[in-house]
Amino acid sequence: MTAPRLEIRLDRIQHNARQLVNRLSSQGISVTAVTKATLGSLPIVAILTEAGIAGIGEPRIETIESLRQAGVNLPITLIRSPMLSQVARVVAVADVSLNTEREVMDHLSAAAMARGRRHGVVLMVELGDRREGILPQQLEGVAQHVLLLPGLKLIGIGTNLGCQNGVVPTDGSMAELSDLAISLESRFGIALEQVSGGNSANLPWLLAGGVVGRINNLRLGESILLGREPLQRQPIAGLCTNAFTLIAEVIESNRKPSLPRGEQRQTAFGLAQARPLQANLPGAGAERDCGDRWRVLLALGVQDVDPSGLTPPAGMELLGASSDHLVLDTGTIAVPVGTELSFQLSYGALLRAMTSPFISRRMVRQDSDRVSLADL
Repeated sequence: MTAPRLEIRLDRIQHNARQLVNRLSSQGISVTAVTKATLGSLPIVAILTEAGIAGIGEPRIETIESLRQAGVNLPITLIRSPMLSQVARVVAVADVSLNTEREVMDHLSAAAMARGRRHGVVLMVELGDRREGILPQQLEGVAQHVLLLPGLKLIGIGTNLGCQNGVVPTDGSMAELSDLAISLESRFGIALEQVSGGNSANLPWLLAGGVVGRINNLRLGESILLGREPLQRQPIAGLCTNAFTLIAEVIESNRKPSLPRGEQRQTAFGLAQARPLQANLPGAGAERDCGDRWRVLLALGVQDVDPSGLTPPAGMELLGASSDHLVLDTGTIAVPVGTELSFQLSYGALLRAMTSPFISRRMVRQDSDRVSLADL
């Protein structure tokens, strides 16, 4: 088999999705599966559909177009505010989009009318994380504006916490969102279909008994794919954390001095020295002279993956990476050239690895059932 490659266990992803759908449905909350880290993979979308998700969330219109061309009929939400230059494409293929800007919604309205369609709008509210969102005191005015636009339907409101500044969802912030929904419904005599409380960062709050209120939807990506919550990267009980494995091949294996020799300046990626890069990598330690050690190079680099999001095999230390090489300290272990080593990935590392044209992907439905993505 070719390397580097991602080994993807479809059964484990489906297990995670089904577990979350079942747990949340008991509290009246639907799941929008965010598939951006898989580039909208059709096999993954298929097993998520079987698991009972309510719809798909994607931030890029190109991926949504590909899903539609492949015959995917699930409700799809554009989870990044539409670009003005793409509004016609948005209303053509997305059922709903998350929005904050009146000008964008004016253009969505015109594009929807031109196509004879009605496009759903979820207004995003800023509740502290300081990324996208309408300030709470401005929400009523924006909602009134949307309700007057032909071709658009105000589906609901939502918020996003945890992504930009790691702000933790709490009973307080979710109650504020619920209160805003109730206020809009009372003010305009409407019933909002969706109050989207956030993403996988909401799960610790929810699973610890958080007060749901009017929250009836979450947009989940990392928890489904990696079985973890993103605030502290802790595993979620009952979920699989090893659905994705990155495999790379050893291209050099030699005993070398543990410290660089010579005067040091910036590296290829602008760091002052090579060794301090360890501070951003798993298992990193202070610069130290450990004598001669086995140093292994793998055919994998920053162009393919975020090395800071890789967990190496037990007993090995990830020293650093350049564009095309990953460097491991394997201590006293001599790893032969041609050996394949396996790494677990963070969400960010998975996202970059899936977008690399140099990393192949093999879908594994069960241990004995391997299917190449190229064949699907």
